[in-house]
Amino acid sequence: MLDRIRASIPALPPAEQRVAKLVLADPRAFASTPVGELAERSHVSKPTVVRFCRSVGYDGLADFKLKLAGTVNEGVPFVHRAVDEDDKPKDIIVKVIDNAVSALLKYRNDAAGLAFDRAMDALALTGKQKGRVEFYGVGNSGIVAQDAQHKFFRLGVNAVALSDGHVQVMSATMLKPGDCAVIISNSGRSKDLIDAAEIAQGKGATLIVITASASPLAQLAQSGGHIVLAADHPEDYDRYSPMVSRLLHLMIIDILTTGVALRLGQELRPMLQEIKRNLRALRYAQQPE
Repeated sequence: MLDRIRASIPALPPAEQRVAKLVLADPRAFASTPVGELAERSHVSKPTVVRFCRSVGYDGLADFKLKLAGTVNEGVPFVHRAVDEDDKPKDIIVKVIDNAVSALLKYRNDAAGLAFDRAMDALALTGKQKGRVEFYGVGNSGIVAQDAQHKFFRLGVNAVALSDGHVQVMSATMLKPGDCAVIISNSGRSKDLIDAAEIAQGKGATLIVITASASPLAQLAQSGGHIVLAADHPEDYDRYSPMVSRLLHLMIIDILTTGVALRLGQELRPMLQEIKRNLRALRYAQQPE
């Protein structure tokens, strides 16, 4: 919600821009301050405060304050950071989607292009040389690792996804120079993943870590000159059902897959076309010619 207000400022009249800046300066106070005081602080009239609320997509001041309070408060513990106990289904839809879209747009603006370029080059080179690309993750990150393996093996890359800590350690021990270990972690604090990263690094494999920029896992990769694709977001690492982090990690995998596919070149096209034909033959209901 705050990102939406920030983005709308250039399109607002000057008086409503002052109201918007007051919201952004202290959203929690704005949600609990009477309209007269809000108008006085913004140097506008009371109707202008209401018009601002409608200009940014809300029914009026009361509706705006209710939604704003839900945005700046933590929400229902361990479920979703943007949701409140008394939210109606429509409110939940808006909040969950807005929360996800805001995080994706922020990542688009903050993503480090050079790190992605290095990661795509390393993965493409491993694929061309028939080396191993291994994706490690546990819990929710293990699901992302499976998605990554599914995407990369269709490119003809020797890719596996591992979510068991003991198997990760054993597999990392068998890596060699030219191989890639892609380690996915929301918190970057999982001991199993850090252990596997240290072993893979010691074997000369290229580390690509998808995690929080200030985490121990990121620091380990950076200290060895390896690749960090930072995925920072406001979601609590201990949340029971993390949403934004999984979306960001899945998106990062999709970006890597697209870049690697482009680097592997035209030789991929016949194989992908054949895969499509074979999958089409498995469908019960065939499309008409």
